[in-house]
Amino acid sequence: MATRKRGAERRQDLIEAARRAMFRHGTDAVHLNQVAEEAGLTSGAVLYHYPDLSDLLMEAHHAGMERFYDARMKKISGIADPAERLVVMVRSGLPVDADDADVRLLCELGGSAGRNRVYAALLTSLYDRQVSMYQMVLESGAVQGVFTLAGDSQVIARNLVALEDAYGYRIVARHPLIGPEEAVELILAYARQSTGHALTPARGHRPAGTTAG
Repeated sequence: MATRKRGAERRQDLIEAARRAMFRHGTDAVHLNQVAEEAGLTSGAVLYHYPDLSDLLMEAHHAGMERFYDARMKKISGIADPAERLVVMVRSGLPVDADDADVRLLCELGGSAGRNRVYAALLTSLYDRQVSMYQMVLESGAVQGVFTLAGDSQVIARNLVALEDAYGYRIVARHPLIGPEEAVELILAYARQSTGHALTPARGHRPAGTTAG
């Protein structure tokens, strides 16, 4: 049992090392020796756990994406009010700041998607899952009489995720006028029109996730 645990921990360490290497060198440009250097191991030791580097990189991408679906589902599961759930959803889908490693890696992945069908499928799956998550919150609010939807719930949900993506990119691209709080308000402006609800955000909440330099 202890050996299996150590193996699992080493694999998790390698996933984090791969994420740091991709952050430093780019999704398409990262090499085995760079991952090994980040992990403090030899290339052979990395290959012992991941004989194919692409498998490790894929797991690293999956790990970053968990924040934008699995972690958000857990976060809103304990919130009863649909309006509060929607505000939390919007906040937690945006970068913490311009150095947010998870979002920067997603942007890198998006740049590679046109050349890599696997990456394209990965991003498409994440987008569709986020749309379904928003749609669930919107429809639940409508059923409870909290929201008066201005259109089809799927269309509204798709637009909300698209706005997340667009403003998330602007934040990590260091747009001088768009930070996390400004992006929240811009997205909520659309959400208010779409739900007929004031959607007042609680100040001081920070999106879940960590940053890396």
